[in-house]
Amino acid sequence: MNFHGTEVRQRALTLLRGGARNADVARTFNVPLGTVGYWKHMDRAKRGECPGKHDPKCPRCDGRELDESAYSYLLGLYLGDGHISHYSEHRVPNLMITCADSWSGLMDDCEHAMRAVFPDNSVCRVCRTGCRNVKVYSKHLHCLFPQHGPGKKHERRIALERWQQEIVGTHPWEFIRGLIHSDGCRITNWTTRQVGGERKRYEYPRYFFTNVSDDIRQLYTDTLDKLGIAWTHCTRNGNPYNISVARKASVALMDAHVGPKY
Repeated sequence: MNFHGTEVRQRALTLLRGGARNADVARTFNVPLGTVGYWKHMDRAKRGECPGKHDPKCPRCDGRELDESAYSYLLGLYLGDGHISHYSEHRVPNLMITCADSWSGLMDDCEHAMRAVFPDNSVCRVCRTGCRNVKVYSKHLHCLFPQHGPGKKHERRIALERWQQEIVGTHPWEFIRGLIHSDGCRITNWTTRQVGGERKRYEYPRYFFTNVSDDIRQLYTDTLDKLGIAWTHCTRNGNPYNISVARKASVALMDAHVGPKY
């Protein structure tokens, strides 16, 4: 018996139209499940029953509402550890944020932000050695992240557009948090000092942000200035890539709104 013949196909379609599950039909006629799915799809297309094309709306192109708080955080993550790429075999580009396995909470926050900014798109995690790539695919990525371009971020100019500046101005702590979660850390420094004639060890918390891009560091420090956070350059090996926040009052503010990675 030809299991892929017209007669079997028609009998299978009759069951499918009656509500039978693809898997049950495949077992009944000993036909591959993928073949049954293809038959069902072609039958629905012929009868005009296929759902419409998936075409999520864009806040920039279509005026869709944007979760600005989540966007400000995701923008910080993107400027630090994210990039946009477009594989030749894929129809649309993808935004990928690399998150270390050590910070599972940060990874969750990244995924939640992606889902909030792109509520109609699928978000996934791709396992890599020691990390996960949190990804979302959308044809509107370049609309929402116009900083994308050829080459590395530190080799090209990075500047926010006016609408992005307004969002960061409204949600500055989310932006700072995204930058720290991508290219920053909270550590405990120590030094010694004379106390009552005796040298004692003194420990204090400190925030570091490290990025090779002068423009991205400028975005970070400009936002810190607006928040009243005292910061200093911490040059190492002649490279001014590190921004330090160490004053007690400023660290307390950072702790209240950012905190250590988790």
